[in-house]
Amino acid sequence: MQFYNLKHPEEKVSFSQAVRQGLGKDQGLFFPESITPLDDIEGLLSLPLVERSCKILEPFVGEDLTGEELKDIVTRAFNFPALVQPISESCAVLELFHGPTLAFKDFGGRFMAQCLQAFTRQSKEKITILTATSGDTGAAVAHAFSGLENINVVILYPKGKISLLQEKMFTTLGGNISTLAVNGSFDDCQQLVKDSFDDHELSKSIGLNSANSINISRLLAQICYYFEAAAQLYRQRGKFDDLVFSVPSGNFGNLTAGMLAKALGLPIKRFIAATNANDTVPRYLRSGTWSPNPTIATMSNAMDVSRPNNWPRVEHLVTAGFIPKESLSAQTIDEEQTQMTLIKLNGLGYISEPHASVAYRALQQDLENDEFGVFLGTAHPAKFKETVESVLGQPLALPKELAACASEKILSLPMDNEFSQLRTLLMGKYASPLLNEAVS
Repeated sequence: MQFYNLKHPEEKVSFSQAVRQGLGKDQGLFFPESITPLDDIEGLLSLPLVERSCKILEPFVGEDLTGEELKDIVTRAFNFPALVQPISESCAVLELFHGPTLAFKDFGGRFMAQCLQAFTRQSKEKITILTATSGDTGAAVAHAFSGLENINVVILYPKGKISLLQEKMFTTLGGNISTLAVNGSFDDCQQLVKDSFDDHELSKSIGLNSANSINISRLLAQICYYFEAAAQLYRQRGKFDDLVFSVPSGNFGNLTAGMLAKALGLPIKRFIAATNANDTVPRYLRSGTWSPNPTIATMSNAMDVSRPNNWPRVEHLVTAGFIPKESLSAQTIDEEQTQMTLIKLNGLGYISEPHASVAYRALQQDLENDEFGVFLGTAHPAKFKETVESVLGQPLALPKELAACASEKILSLPMDNEFSQLRTLLMGKYASPLLNEAVS
């Protein structure tokens, strides 16, 4: 299996190269050269998560990882559950926050980290992971890579625009993890990452890589929990071909993975891209005009993205015929609707958080009578403790993962939204021993 650059299809790389490189020429995204529907979907759904995931992933990684290596990586990466919880007779939530950083990005982050460690173990090459986060990616990447040999991590995030507990989960680790609080938006942080990749001297000097959802390894890992959701619902309901997934969407990696699952033969009926006020995609689907607005800060901050990096992959899945155009719709949910939906879910006996609330509200607006809806719970409610407590008027207990870091000191360095400043820091001219080591 090779992966080609969507901007320059002549650029083709192996899975290991795609994982190491992150982006192709001109910041192009890598995409699998072929997507062959899997055989015996019902048989696959009867398997345990790790065994099933190995069968799903093997066609994509088989030339770079042996069966035993893949099994070891998946076993280490997916060592926590994804749980389907019923909300009503026609709706359930897929809880993806039972990993070490209480967010869905643990699946992709841990799989990528294990793959990179396997690929660098023999070569002894040093890699610098540079990634941007709007909230949960930072924690998932930081914890997945913390302490790994030959891999340093630098995380950019918009200062003051993520929750304090989100920030604490990835800015307190130290060691091979460095964090930069940028005076700007998440889109600004993403642009700084793109500019870094476009600087060939910088990229080569520090072995640059990105752990954002643009990295193909993260997307492939996320495919697996759509199959897991279908497996659980098949056991509960005896069918799964009427499923509609409502996906809280910021950078659109989660939706891309779901669409890849459908392209592989999982008979998901359709998808709803649920966004907050940063509604570039819903407006584009209505008008056909791509017109990003300035990013707006919302309570569902991980979705505060106006220029979603993964959109070219979503569009390619549709235009290349992997997914029917009618399989995708989109809904925009405002702040008042998000709050009211949190209250509604609480009345149904389920404590949620803003991102899942957006997805649930979109589902309620779009679901048809003959369909079964699944909305994605992408983060533990306690990661948004202040917001949820304020809306619901009741206290939330901190899970042990958050309690452990709540009193730790934030180690971030402040940074202006200036590429020259980031470049100087990364090349070792900034006073950071970790980054000096990374480029020495």
